[in-house]
Amino acid sequence: MINEQIRDKEVRLIGENGEQLGIVPTKEALRMADEAELDLVKIAPKAEPPVCKIIDYGKYKYEQVRKEKEAKKKQKTVELKEIRMSPNIDTNDLNTKINSAKKFLTKGDRVKVTLRFRGREMAHMQQSKYILEDFAKAVEDIAVIEKAPKVEGRNMSLVLAKKNN
Repeated sequence: MINEQIRDKEVRLIGENGEQLGIVPTKEALRMADEAELDLVKIAPKAEPPVCKIIDYGKYKYEQVRKEKEAKKKQKTVELKEIRMSPNIDTNDLNTKINSAKKFLTKGDRVKVTLRFRGREMAHMQQSKYILEDFAKAVEDIAVIEKAPKVEGRNMSLVLAKKNN
């Protein structure tokens, strides 16, 4: 809330240089802000009485947006990348998939390895579990199993995450 939007009788006022001006009637605080050609901004509405500060509102808004952008820049989003295979995958194809998983993991992403079963392959789901286990062993130097191999409908999948050293 700024200027005339503040409806409280009294406010705890902070001056433009950060000095405490004490508890002042709202009309008096508005007059002081007008004299300084600045805005009266409520910064702590839950306090008793509310805390208001005499500042340039446009500059204040700009600083807040800048701080939010800086915070967004610094945070790292972790994505979940998926690698799909079939149970009758060849060794070289498996090695290619392992290399791409290593690349994802070094970037900091999590990797979901999915084994898709179709038709008659559904009857031999448990015999194909070793493919996922071999995959996990191949990347165990940089990754740790976050979710163990689990059957979900026609798929069997496990999730790998980067190892914290």
